Amino acid sequence: MISFLIENVLPSLQSAARAILLPLPFFALLGVAVKRRTLFTDLRRALPETRTNLLIHVVDAILVAPILTAMALSVGALFREYDLTLVPPGAWDGLPPVLVGFVAVFLGDFIGYWRHRLEHLPLFWPSHAVHHSDTEMTWLAIFRFHPINRLSTTLVDFTFLLFFGLPPYALLVNSFVRHFYGAFIHADLPWTYGPLGRVVVSPAMHRWHHANDPAAYNTNYATVFSLFDGVFGTFRVPGRCDIPLGVSDRMEPGLVGQLVHPLRPGSYGFLRQRLRQRLSAFRKEAPDA
Repeated sequence: MISFLIENVLPSLQSAARAILLPLPFFALLGVAVKRRTLFTDLRRALPETRTNLLIHVVDAILVAPILTAMALSVGALFREYDLTLVPPGAWDGLPPVLVGFVAVFLGDFIGYWRHRLEHLPLFWPSHAVHHSDTEMTWLAIFRFHPINRLSTTLVDFTFLLFFGLPPYALLVNSFVRHFYGAFIHADLPWTYGPLGRVVVSPAMHRWHHANDPAAYNTNYATVFSLFDGVFGTFRVPGRCDIPLGVSDRMEPGLVGQLVHPLRPGSYGFLRQRLRQRLSAFRKEAPDA
């Protein structure tokens, strides 16, 4: 296992660098076109959060990405050995690749929607809160995920898609589209898409998801298709989002504070509170001895 990690660290770092450098010109030009004179002011304000995002991305490349590779290979081998697919892989042969790719993205966003809702439950929130703690959210927030969150996200999404026997290229299409469109909707853009926003997630819609406002909690979970939020009652876009972002959790800033947060018992204070409430209710209901 150690030799596997060592052999994969360098390729992981190279992939991590490409994940930033390849879309960087696009987002730089987009920033100039949309923000113009305020661009550099906004960049300076976002610098501390950007630093944290990049440091977490490096940690991810060194420690998490090799584990994800090993995990994906193991899960794939398990599916092949025990023939766990619900749809025979041959069922996709002969269909237009564009259609198969679209189905993969649609299914990936469907499971991503429900997995994302689970991440907002109190038990799983502390690790996911790291992603939400970016108060100046830019497209680089797509890299701000705690290792626990990254591992669980990949395991759930990848395993779900394997059940459908999708060809490897469709899995790559899903990963590429949902990752880079995810980066786009994290960018500081005011667009709501108008009526189209009811079908496709807009940057304003996802910005509301990151708003530090109780009215915005438990809304806008999808990454690509906002219709999932519409169907399941979690769609909320009152307009462009100009309110503060972040979380109300007590979380230390910087890399160490982010990584330690879900490991601290204090991050799960709600469990103790609920346990005390249950015990109090039990004592009131229990008959006197």
